[in-house]
Amino acid sequence: MPVVVEADQQVAAGLLRSLPSGTQAVPDTERMRAWMAQHPDEYVVVLGPTMPLPDALAACEGLRVTRPAASVVLARAEVSAEVFAQAVAAGAREVIPAGSPEAVSEAAERAYRLFTALRGAAAVGPSEGKVLTVWSPKGGVGKTTMAVNLGLALAEKGARRVCVVDLDLAFGDVAITMQLFPTHSIEHAVGSEDAIDTELLEGLLTRHHDAMMVLAAPSHPDVRDRISATLVSQVIRTLKQTFDYVVVDTAPAFDEQTLTALDETDDIVVVATLDVPTLKNVKVALETLDMLDIASDHRHLLLNRADDEVGISADRVEGILGMRPRARVASSIEIAAATNAGKPIVLRDPHHPTSLAIRELASLLAGQSVGPPAGVSTATRTAPQQRGFRWKRR
Repeated sequence: MPVVVEADQQVAAGLLRSLPSGTQAVPDTERMRAWMAQHPDEYVVVLGPTMPLPDALAACEGLRVTRPAASVVLARAEVSAEVFAQAVAAGAREVIPAGSPEAVSEAAERAYRLFTALRGAAAVGPSEGKVLTVWSPKGGVGKTTMAVNLGLALAEKGARRVCVVDLDLAFGDVAITMQLFPTHSIEHAVGSEDAIDTELLEGLLTRHHDAMMVLAAPSHPDVRDRISATLVSQVIRTLKQTFDYVVVDTAPAFDEQTLTALDETDDIVVVATLDVPTLKNVKVALETLDMLDIASDHRHLLLNRADDEVGISADRVEGILGMRPRARVASSIEIAAATNAGKPIVLRDPHHPTSLAIRELASLLAGQSVGPPAGVSTATRTAPQQRGFRWKRR
């Protein structure tokens, strides 16, 4: 899918409307390079009109060497002969007026045809993303907070295309956690089970300013019963055709919609807190997943609000649940403050031990390094992470 490099969100939104569904938008060339590294078959980069011309020309020159098969389209508020000559000399394939949706769309189509001619149609064939479900049988364990932060860590401000799906259909909090105010939700797909496609779902998504998309839960609890398992399955399967990662936040239940999501998932992140009632519920839930043969080798335990002082050690957790924790997040007032401010902890404080722990989990799930924030040295990351995973023997 195309990638748009544009810092102004409104301008970026205008360009996205002229490009194919699934086009990614990133704010700067640093995120563009991260996106290109993750997507070797990208066929066009659209440089937005607010990008300073020297930066745009430098981007053209860099991509001409590193990604010669990808077309660079420079969109400008005004196209002059001088700008055109400079851009083409730097390696841009086309220079187009930013205010012409037809010009933007046609340039992308030409780039696609050129790419397929150079590398073959198979090079841009469909590929499926990965579905990650964040789940717990007990409410109040911080599941939504972890799901949102995990999604943002994976997105890495545009390096990957990520969608968080709020399947807590009665009391979903993903949108409010990110201070988003959706005009559409999964409710608006009801009745379209046989017509779900990428274009339909694109119209239901809400964009977060850090390059992550959200499919919100319904605004009223009584809608839950109208959302069928078939709809849930079709939504997840369609989203994974467009997104690198689909992060599903579920209800704390074994209802039909949650079971469908679990059945469609590649990996499950099981969230628990260090109290006996929660661990008991998680144990029973894991046994149920075993009976249903759901993701038996792809479950990852995340312990939230996991402090040494509560008296439950790692060995005891493993003894109770039969699985070793993959990530541990200690209690922290900063997490709650970040959530209340609508800026999740991985964005508000990338250096925080919780942010680092979530990025480590994201790297594990992605099977590749999810880069730390700029300026975080190895030493800076290691010390808090070691503190976060220290367990006292009891």
